[in-house]
Amino acid sequence: MNLDQLEAFVHVAELSSFTRASAILGRTQPALSRLVRQLEVELRQNLLLRNGRGVVLTEAGKVLLEHSKGILHQVEGARDALKNLQGSLDGQFKIGLAPSVARFATLALVRSFQAQFPQATIAVSEGLSSYLVEWLAMGRIDAAILYDTGETPLIDKRTLFTEEIYLISRANADMPDTISMAELARYPLIIPGRQHAIRTLVEMCASERRVQLDIALEIDAVPPLLDLVDEGHGHAALPLNAILADARQRRFRCTRIVDPVIRGRMALATNNQHPMSRLATRAVAMLESEIMPLYEARQKNIDAYLG
Repeated sequence: MNLDQLEAFVHVAELSSFTRASAILGRTQPALSRLVRQLEVELRQNLLLRNGRGVVLTEAGKVLLEHSKGILHQVEGARDALKNLQGSLDGQFKIGLAPSVARFATLALVRSFQAQFPQATIAVSEGLSSYLVEWLAMGRIDAAILYDTGETPLIDKRTLFTEEIYLISRANADMPDTISMAELARYPLIIPGRQHAIRTLVEMCASERRVQLDIALEIDAVPPLLDLVDEGHGHAALPLNAILADARQRRFRCTRIVDPVIRGRMALATNNQHPMSRLATRAVAMLESEIMPLYEARQKNIDAYLG
């Protein structure tokens, strides 16, 4: 297995086409096909299924694609680190953001990065915190801002700020100002799936109080989740950042959950097994200094919404 083979495989897999991969890499289709076939022979696995519309990944191909992207990113990072020894800060910095952070921070963070590191590029990926941890472990991203739901092997995390979880109901719902965790069991919840950090936080807190939640619906994406809440199909447990980002700018009834208050810790995470380039180290420091003013500005909007 070599880097040429992995690069060919990744491009073909992501583009679902030998033709498109050939155009981007500047190599002939037979050459790419030969490289991919060499991988399949060496691994004794079919990685791609060819059809009239292009190619699709097999299960083995999906596994290899995730690892291959991490390997290629690590190799690129090594090249960048060697360049940085000469004094320049170029190369690419890859950051993953949890959706609640991406909504209010992406634009400002990209602007700051470009201003401070004009010779470098930044790639921003949005994903659930569980996915971000996997990407960090595989080396696909350099750092992430995610929900910290507990100790994770190989990953270092530093708490940046916390987000309070509220019970979100339709605007005209007859709701008290506060409810306890025990009282939360009375309300049918529309909540993300089990891989979602917010679901983990709410269920951990309920389990500690021996409360059985009423899960009415599982919806991972926030916009349709809010649509269902707005139509009265149930209630959501979300940070208020989620409703501030609502494209339709609807009003919702927000009830504080107390006894206990549920708070999600947002953390800056890095992989302690992969050496970071000088660019990545400087970019992570920039993130830490830039994110708090952005969060404080968003908090003022939250206070105004509640007021």
